Amino acid sequence: MKILMVLTSHDKLGDTGKKTGFWLEEFAAPYYVFADAGAKITLASPKGGQPPLDPSSDAEDAQTESTKRFKADEETQKLLANTSVLSTIKADDFDAIFYPGGHGPLWDLAEDADSIALLETFAATDRPIGAVCHAPAVFKHPKDKEGNKLVTDKRVTGFTNTEEEGVGLTDVVPFLVEDMLIANGGDYAKGDDWASFVVVDGKLVTGQNPASSEAAASKLLELL
Repeated sequence: MKILMVLTSHDKLGDTGKKTGFWLEEFAAPYYVFADAGAKITLASPKGGQPPLDPSSDAEDAQTESTKRFKADEETQKLLANTSVLSTIKADDFDAIFYPGGHGPLWDLAEDADSIALLETFAATDRPIGAVCHAPAVFKHPKDKEGNKLVTDKRVTGFTNTEEEGVGLTDVVPFLVEDMLIANGGDYAKGDDWASFVVVDGKLVTGQNPASSEAAASKLLELL
């Protein structure tokens, strides 16, 4: 099994002067689900190299068994520091694609032409696609073979409007994930705020929030 994990390269939280990036748990938990299953994992980001870590995800209260494992895992830390440049990635080299969240993807991956092309290829060839928390932002522009938005009539989830409100960033983010998925014709579903909630529709797997990252990765693995 060859799995591509795509991380953000964006580190500015709008005009707040604060930093953002990828959310540590949403990378670490899926990474180890895939690695422990024997998958060959490739990490990529728009700019390549070390993706920016959202400092909030490094706070003590955001740590999990997976993040602790990552912090003791020098080999994986080196892999993360040397992500491939997304434009060099070929979809044909992979069996599945997975996007960890954090606020960063709202700014770069949502608009990234290489990401859009990859997603359209994976969808057209019926290969598993996974995204968790803010990462369903990547479904803003990709279309299916019929020219409809990729999530049209698909059951999906992603970071809820009330969760965004809870972290006080409703007026900072370029768009709300829940609103965009609904506007794109997605059949949006959600669980309780901050609780694990994952939706699978065909080969599309989406998770609502950080607590959903491990379960989303496991569902993607089942599809493989």
